[in-house]
Amino acid sequence: MAVRVGVLGTGRIGRMHASIVAQQLQDAELAVVYDADVGVAQRVGRDFGVPVAGSVDEVLADPSVDAVAICTPTGLHADQVVAAAGAGKAIFCEKPVSLELSQVVRALNAVRDAGVPFLIGFNQRFDPGHGAVAAAVRDGRIGHPQLVRITSRDTEPPPVEYARGSGGIFLDMTIHDFDMARFVVGSEVLEVYAAGAVLISPELGAIDDFDTVVVTLVHENGCLTTIDGSRRAVYGYDQRVEAFGSAGVVVSENPHVNAAVVRDEHGSHGATLNFPFLDRYAMSYVAEWAEFVSAVRERRTPSVSVDDALPPVLIALAAGISIREHRPVSIAEIVEASCPASGQSALDFRA
Repeated sequence: MAVRVGVLGTGRIGRMHASIVAQQLQDAELAVVYDADVGVAQRVGRDFGVPVAGSVDEVLADPSVDAVAICTPTGLHADQVVAAAGAGKAIFCEKPVSLELSQVVRALNAVRDAGVPFLIGFNQRFDPGHGAVAAAVRDGRIGHPQLVRITSRDTEPPPVEYARGSGGIFLDMTIHDFDMARFVVGSEVLEVYAAGAVLISPELGAIDDFDTVVVTLVHENGCLTTIDGSRRAVYGYDQRVEAFGSAGVVVSENPHVNAAVVRDEHGSHGATLNFPFLDRYAMSYVAEWAEFVSAVRERRTPSVSVDDALPPVLIALAAGISIREHRPVSIAEIVEASCPASGQSALDFRA
């Protein structure tokens, strides 16, 4: 039987996820949608021919709903993950689970306790090129990984209203790259050093955010990852990954709008890169959903799950301290800072 999915939050991302479930998956069915903005939810429900729920509780109480996609604002994620886990629903959650470590852990512990399938939305893992880079490292084709380079350049800065509640560039944008570094290298991050500037959007600087950053990560296995991020690339959405090792190198380049090349007296000219990130990662979003639905049907843990939801948040928080204090910051420092006077870390997971 098809996995019946309720989508919570029907803004740009939620609508995209609803579209994939409704139109691009054989083993899933869009059951219901919900949004605090009733008009937005009604438009999505009408477009895909599904009912609109009056509340999150209504979706979670529906016994015909097998899974929920949490696509609401980040500040709502943790409570909704806890509620969905308590209702026994499989959970697809957009990143991050929360901007607060204690809330991330509370939600993930609820998932562990409930034993429900959980996928955190690091969709870039499912990009065919990036996946091939990770596979080449994992299979030993380039030997021991020594240097990884990730380029992450968006096409336009986000609206200030959105950026103000997003947690900043590290928790909103480069958190994908922090996950990609762990995925490609296959080793956790020990230390972070970040530098940044405001070169594109003074409005972001006014809210203590950055639009241009460089981050260096030190992994447990000795590999070094560098990430360069920008909020504006005039030539299209630019996402590249390179892994260099003792026996070779593997690179994931950008797909273009098409593969045609015109050669004339002025040189060679190809198509542009994709501009919206939804187009750049169209295949990865579908593959991400296919993995989640497969895991739900097979009653197994998705390939990117609870253990992958917390580390990128830790790295992002370390980067935020580093960029403001101009020093390397260890992940251990972030963990230790989460310990209250009792000495028990807020990052302790339940067995």
